[in-house]
Amino acid sequence: MANRLPRRALLGATAAGLLPAPAVIGQTKGPYAGTTIRGAAFSLPFHTFLRNYFPEFEEKTGIKIVFDVQAFPVYNQRMDLELSTKGSTYDICNVTYAYTGRWIGAGWMTDLDPFTANPNMTPAEWNPGDFIGGAQASMRDTKGHTYGFGIEAGAMILGAARADLIDKAGLKMPATLDEFRNVCEMTQGKDGVAAYVADKLHHWNWVPYLLAAGGRLMKDAPRNLTPTLDLPVNAASAQWYADLLSNYSIPGVLSYTDDQAMQAQLSGRANIRTQSMTWMLPLYKAADSTVKNTVRYGMVPGGPAGAFPGANCHAFGIPAGSKKKEAAWEFIKWALSKEMLARIVEKHGYPSIVRRSVVESDMYRSAMTLNGQDVSKLYLQVLERGEKGGYMAYRTTPVFPQLGDKMNRAIEAIATKQQDAPTALKQAQAQAVEDIKKAGIPIDL
Repeated sequence: MANRLPRRALLGATAAGLLPAPAVIGQTKGPYAGTTIRGAAFSLPFHTFLRNYFPEFEEKTGIKIVFDVQAFPVYNQRMDLELSTKGSTYDICNVTYAYTGRWIGAGWMTDLDPFTANPNMTPAEWNPGDFIGGAQASMRDTKGHTYGFGIEAGAMILGAARADLIDKAGLKMPATLDEFRNVCEMTQGKDGVAAYVADKLHHWNWVPYLLAAGGRLMKDAPRNLTPTLDLPVNAASAQWYADLLSNYSIPGVLSYTDDQAMQAQLSGRANIRTQSMTWMLPLYKAADSTVKNTVRYGMVPGGPAGAFPGANCHAFGIPAGSKKKEAAWEFIKWALSKEMLARIVEKHGYPSIVRRSVVESDMYRSAMTLNGQDVSKLYLQVLERGEKGGYMAYRTTPVFPQLGDKMNRAIEAIATKQQDAPTALKQAQAQAVEDIKKAGIPIDL
């Protein structure tokens, strides 16, 4: 999933901080003086914050950066076309997590290992190994070469806006699927609060529960991409998740955007949600939060097969068609330096840093201590688990877009009781297979 934030969730940003920094007056020097590079990305808080410091980069290197920011679907469509034609319009791009298998696998991105291995281009203290492995895994090809360095990691955690209701019920923060369902049942409607809320991106929200129950979406991603949506265990999990939406959530939840779901928690109308950490922090940090004193955080509940919190990463990379790769690397090296990332955390409260040295620093830990709880531990734990398990591989395969769309529709049909779970997933399976075959992607069926 993309971690796009609404206005209220630009954590720590002040009105002044969001304005462009004043132009730097003075003559720039260096081997790249007079060079202009162009970058593109979809809208993320990181880019908003980083833009404030572009004049410093130009003063330091002599490189002017022109940076285009577009809406998520528009950016991905345009960049996919640009990369596929080996175009030279852009020198830096936002490597979108869901497209890494396609963009990297097709050879459309530049191998960054020669840059990091060259001491004349990258000082040892920049240390590419400092980027957390679980986040970086999707930016490597099958040979282990790196094509992007993380700018934002999405680590899914559980956030209970009204943890006091869980305490009053004599329960604890749920660690298992059974405990999760019990907490929802015992707290639903208490103090006028719905027990659960989610946005309509079910193919992101449901999958951790599905994997925990022992289900799977493909036979053996990324090696065998044959869909397995119609497995009986998947149907049971889909019914479990659909029941959360229909029995323990807010009327109209099936149409909720991520912003609406977060607002339901901020206003105290809904209690539990599992989502990327960046969406959970406003429960404590946002100025309009009514649940600052009752919020509590935890890991996404596990099940018989284990725990599988969602984890993803977006990164900066260099398109293969760029004519200014060395200047582009200067920008990436500057933007993702330890100093710059620490600065963005300290000045803007940005949480989703991918450098371990920053995440484990006292400054970061202090910024991530929310309502007395050290949330930085949860963040690191999720990213490390994603690396060891490799279970997120399904999301970067070329068949996932077809599966994801069908999964969303199936959950809606089950939650509204238009279809039972086995029927809905059997139909989703058939439709996905048809679309995948049309796309020419090889599968067993």
